[in-house]
Amino acid sequence: MHSREYGLILARQLLAVEDLHYGLWDDLEVTVANLPHALQNYTDMILEALPPSDEFPRLLDIGCGTGNMLVQLREQGYAADGVVPSPALAGMVRQRLAETGNAQARLFESSFEALDMASLAGEYDVALFSESFQYIRLDDVFERLDQLLSPGGRVIISDFFKTEAAGDGTPESRSFGGGHPLSDFRAALAASPFETLHDEDITTRVSPTIGLLDEVLRERIIPAVETTGVYLRGRHPWGTRLLGWLLRKRWEKLRFKYLSGYRTQAVFERYKNYRLLVLQKPV
Repeated sequence: MHSREYGLILARQLLAVEDLHYGLWDDLEVTVANLPHALQNYTDMILEALPPSDEFPRLLDIGCGTGNMLVQLREQGYAADGVVPSPALAGMVRQRLAETGNAQARLFESSFEALDMASLAGEYDVALFSESFQYIRLDDVFERLDQLLSPGGRVIISDFFKTEAAGDGTPESRSFGGGHPLSDFRAALAASPFETLHDEDITTRVSPTIGLLDEVLRERIIPAVETTGVYLRGRHPWGTRLLGWLLRKRWEKLRFKYLSGYRTQAVFERYKNYRLLVLQKPV
């Protein structure tokens, strides 16, 4: 299971949320209680960015998580199908689709790169990447999207990219991974046939999510883990020491990433640029 899928399942269990994407905060107070509302605001933003379902009905949600947005897309009239590479998440999506009367939706248990584009040529009017584009190879993504979409089809991308400050050698620059360099994305897009219809910087609207998650991590999750560690060391000292030795490298990496104090909202805004983009394939 990829760390993203693992994080999504944990978030669902610990925070009672159905999505792992960032929240859209705007005028909301940044609290755990408001996190579900911020997540839904983000989903509503995606729905508003989509072309009308009566003109562009066939949609592929690439990286559909647990299927929460997929179900909402179908409720909005889209003949939406999903792509998810994780078997664990695929099972959750199928269950959600069945429970909501959407079992007819197709679910591709695959990465985007492994999809058979020959059999799907022109099959969809819209391709949606909601915080999943960062995992897609840039070298042939627009070629594959050109195959997938019908003439005039749309691509919706809502995700973060690396800024020019990324990789500047500071410890802070290593605290946030993921994302394509924005300059590389723009170069790949310029070499493609796709036209940009909308390009919006929403970094400061989503970045409060980082501050909230850092607070939850420091004030709730870490104390709980430390309490569990004390209990286990008292009951199973030798086993706990052995496990600690086996996982020491992984723990050091996690400790730097989450406990060094570098994973803050300000650091995110320096090294990441979060954008909402709408692209169009030529007619």
